[in-house]
Amino acid sequence: MSKGKILIVEDDRDIAEMVDYNLKEEGYETVCAFNGEEGVKLAKKESPDLIILDIMLPIIDGFEVCRILKKEQITAEIPVIILSAKSQETDKIVGLELGADDYVTKPFSPRELIARIRAILRRGRA
Repeated sequence: MSKGKILIVEDDRDIAEMVDYNLKEEGYETVCAFNGEEGVKLAKKESPDLIILDIMLPIIDGFEVCRILKKEQITAEIPVIILSAKSQETDKIVGLELGADDYVTKPFSPRELIARIRAILRRGRA
């Protein structure tokens, strides 16, 4: 039985595959998008339990994706974890103020990311 569905929006296929692999090993169902536009479409279509979102994406950047998802009624309540190489304090603040639930900087530990996912999903069920 799946622990939940997670949408990974990440243009770096190596990172997307690594996150995908680790989440599947933990029992999550995954869906991947490789640009912002595809990410928005899949979020609406798949209704994931959580979204892992990169910032530097082609077509629509991650900040704009987050803004769009939090405005749309169908996706507004889906938790978002930003996973980005952008580690400046201002980037983190912008992401969190746009509605992201957490911000993890690259390089990152897959185990820490999974622990953060579990914590957010636990809070959502409470």
